[in-house]
Amino acid sequence: MLSILIPTYNYDIRKLVNDLHNQANALGIDFEIVVMEDGSQKYLCENKTVGNLTFVKYHALSENIGRASIRNRLADSAIYSCLLFLDCDVEICRSNFLECYLKLFHENCVISGGRIYENKVEKQYSLIAKYGKTHEQFTDKNLKIRKKYTVLTTPNFLIDKNIFKKVRFDETIKQYGHEDTVFGIELQRQNIDIMMIDNPVCHIGLDDNTAFLKKTELALQTLLNIYKSGNYPELQQISKILSFYLKIKKLHLNKIISLNYKTFKPLITKNLTSKNPSMLLFDFYKLGFLTKL
Repeated sequence: MLSILIPTYNYDIRKLVNDLHNQANALGIDFEIVVMEDGSQKYLCENKTVGNLTFVKYHALSENIGRASIRNRLADSAIYSCLLFLDCDVEICRSNFLECYLKLFHENCVISGGRIYENKVEKQYSLIAKYGKTHEQFTDKNLKIRKKYTVLTTPNFLIDKNIFKKVRFDETIKQYGHEDTVFGIELQRQNIDIMMIDNPVCHIGLDDNTAFLKKTELALQTLLNIYKSGNYPELQQISKILSFYLKIKKLHLNKIISLNYKTFKPLITKNLTSKNPSMLLFDFYKLGFLTKL
C-alpha cells in the first residue's frame, strides 16, 4: 500500500524512521520504508541500524548521484503504488501524520503536506527560518501562488506511482536546486493538480546563515542554467526573482544593480546573518548575484 522513501545525506535518520515505523504499524497497513544514502560520509553506522526494523530497507550509495536521480531511484525501487517522499532532516510532528495522507490518497493524485519551522531558533539559523516561515509555510498567499503555477517542494509529498512514472525528476539537473520546481512544471504540463493540505513536517536540519547563502547562490546558478537551456520557459512565470532579473536585463539596468550589489554586499550580508534578517535585502542579494553571473 505505502512506500515511504527517504533520500539521505549526512543526517541521522533513526528517530524519523522509528516514528514513521511506529505510526505505520499502528495503522496495520502494508508498508515499506526505504532509506537511501546519497554518498553520505556521516552517520553511516548509526543509520544502518534502521535496516533491522521490519519492512525497512537501507541502502548506501558510495557516490552522490544528486537530488533528482536519488528520488527517481527510490521510486523505481518502491513496491507499492502510494509513494511518500520525505527529506531526511525533518521531524514528524503529528501522531496521525500517515493516517491523514492515506485518507486522501487515490489513483492519479499528488498531495503536498508542507513543512513548518520552530518559532524560536538560534541567531545563526535566522535566515533560513525566516525565509521558510514567510515563503515555504502554507499561508494563504503562498498557497495561491503554488496552486496557480503548480509549485511543489519535495520535503513532504505523496504521489501515485503511475503519475511519477509519467513525470519523474529531471536527472540532467546535477547541481543543487530547483529539481522540484522543474518537477512541478512537468506536472503542470500533464495537467495534474497538486492538493495542498495541512499535514506538515517540521524542518529541523537547518543550515546556518552562511551555509544557506552559499546554497542560495548555487540554486540561483542552477535556476539560470535551467532557464537558459530553453527546456522550461515556464520558470519566468514561476520564479519572481528570475522574472525581475530578466526585466532588469531587458532595460539594461543589470550593470547598475551589479555595481550596487558589489558595493553594498558586506553590509547586506551583515544584515542577512543577523538575528532579524530583511527579506527585502535577501531579494536584492539574489538579484545582485544573478546580475553578477
